[in-house]
Amino acid sequence: MNETAEHTLIDEMGIRRALTRIAHEILEKNKGVENCTLIGIRTRGIYLAKRVAERILEIEGVPIPVGEIDITSYRDDRIKVKSVENVQEGGKLQIQDRKIILFDDVLYTGRTVRAAMDALIDLGRPQMIQLAVLVDRGHRELPIRPDYVGKNVPTSKSESIEVLLTEIDDKDEVIILRGKQE
Repeated sequence: MNETAEHTLIDEMGIRRALTRIAHEILEKNKGVENCTLIGIRTRGIYLAKRVAERILEIEGVPIPVGEIDITSYRDDRIKVKSVENVQEGGKLQIQDRKIILFDDVLYTGRTVRAAMDALIDLGRPQMIQLAVLVDRGHRELPIRPDYVGKNVPTSKSESIEVLLTEIDDKDEVIILRGKQE
């Protein structure tokens, strides 16, 4: 028997506020966005990066390059493909000597972020890599810590966090699924 209970952690307005706060924190920490590039981990990370880039443009009046990275090729069972795509203009993005702010929806064990960092390092040597996540749920298996967090949500391993974004799911919401499986 599989029973699950669903609870909303962050609603649409909460997501908007969290991303606006992250945009301000990025601007403060980096003293603007000169030499910065936002890169979203496919799939939902790219939409978060785009939204933060829009907020930065509204706040500072300065556009920031946005790219996306697909890390599925960095699994053990796949052939590696080396590319970071520029989502604004198409083509490849340069990461050499740039400050990269990597975006993901949920930080859990850290393995996805490690794979993304491996993919980035294969493409060049960034000046630094910072990490922005909408939700940090704990349970790290690797020594990875986010620089920017929308919300910290302590969870048990039997729970899961699901991020829904308008671009894919037709609504903005973060839910926690609590369930017991028998």
